[in-house]
Amino acid sequence: MSHGTKDMTVGSPWKLLTVFALPILLSHIFQQLYNTADSLIVGKFLGTNALAAVSSSGPLIFLMISFFTGAAMGAGVAISKYFGAKDDDKVSRSVHTVFAFGLVAGVIITAIGLFLTPAILRIMKTDKDVLPEAIRYFRVYFSGSLFVVIYNISTGVLNAVGNSRRPLYYLIISSVINVILDVAFIGLLNMGVWSAALATVISQSVSAALAVRYLTRSSAAYRLTPKQIRFHKDMLHEILKYGLPSGVQNSVIALANVTVQTNINSFGKVATAAYGSYAKIEGFAFLPITSFTMALTTFTGQNLGAKKYERAKRGSVFGIFASVTLAEIIGIITFLAAPVLIGMFSNDPNVISIGTMQARTESLFFCLLAFSHAVAAVCRGAGKAFVPMTIMLSVWCVLRIIYITVVMRLTDDIGMIYWAYPITWGISSVIYMIYYKFSDWLHGFEKMKI
Repeated sequence: MSHGTKDMTVGSPWKLLTVFALPILLSHIFQQLYNTADSLIVGKFLGTNALAAVSSSGPLIFLMISFFTGAAMGAGVAISKYFGAKDDDKVSRSVHTVFAFGLVAGVIITAIGLFLTPAILRIMKTDKDVLPEAIRYFRVYFSGSLFVVIYNISTGVLNAVGNSRRPLYYLIISSVINVILDVAFIGLLNMGVWSAALATVISQSVSAALAVRYLTRSSAAYRLTPKQIRFHKDMLHEILKYGLPSGVQNSVIALANVTVQTNINSFGKVATAAYGSYAKIEGFAFLPITSFTMALTTFTGQNLGAKKYERAKRGSVFGIFASVTLAEIIGIITFLAAPVLIGMFSNDPNVISIGTMQARTESLFFCLLAFSHAVAAVCRGAGKAFVPMTIMLSVWCVLRIIYITVVMRLTDDIGMIYWAYPITWGISSVIYMIYYKFSDWLHGFEKMKI
């Protein structure tokens, strides 16, 4: 199709999914690279204390931003559905409604992040030696929240209409800028930990500006016209119907991860640095999962919008299989190379030892994580976002927190905390398998109209 979009209702499902997922995969690799650059450069130039400051609450960022970006996923579902149904008017109104939502969300996140960061870091038991630097880092980071939200919304719009290449181009540019600024600010000018956050904010603002510029210059139905940005009540209702469950799901997962991080922080700054280092490595392992799940949501939404049910089912089977296979291959590589990978972030043998322990506890179970995320993506594409929200809330939040609370009362072994992830991934995968096999998710949109 023109304008760089891709109609996923015709052609080979597995070829479409793969071609669509590859630019997303490369985009996320570059995004992860510039997120990781902060930790790599900070750890090597400024030491373990500075690395711990950056790592002290990675889940805090995810918690603050995830609800709004998750809610914005609802726009992607609505846009892909109407794009598949060739309803240009509703595509346009969805786009302008979600941008209005994003502007409000960005301001709210910025305000909350700037004012509440110190209190949240203290509640999370951040080591007092790294607390001042951590506060400065996260305050600078949250000052650019609006750019993060706007870029994610722009990317969501483009992905929903099958254009996954544009976000890749913009991320390559912003990643290069981020790494150059990290080296300049920290390595050459020795500006301190907070400057790593400043480099990230600048690079994210560039990618957001490029994405918005493209949308405003497009002649397609999804063109963004600034004067038309407003809340359309019917579209807002639909976006929130699809998106709020995803936002709640992201938030409860983030909340559970904050609980994990809090317990990790209680073991001291070395454990915090190790956890943060492993989190960056794990972020790369998740990339094939994320790329195929985003492709699955768009593919499912477009095909169910066009009422091509068997085609949607065939595509979902391939997408789930590809996600699981790629994730497990990367899990095996992570298991074998863990000491070398952790050693990229820190020369401290204790950091490397603890980080390797976590990697070898979790990495061989990446297949379960992939399966859960892939089926959840299919559910979202079918307008069934409430299903993954319920499963994630009960298993990845409540059950995970209960497990950690119990084991921390029984033992002081940090290794037992790490098992919270494989255990909850396994339980959710069983539930998702039952739902996928026995529910009528293919007709989710029709049942909503009854």
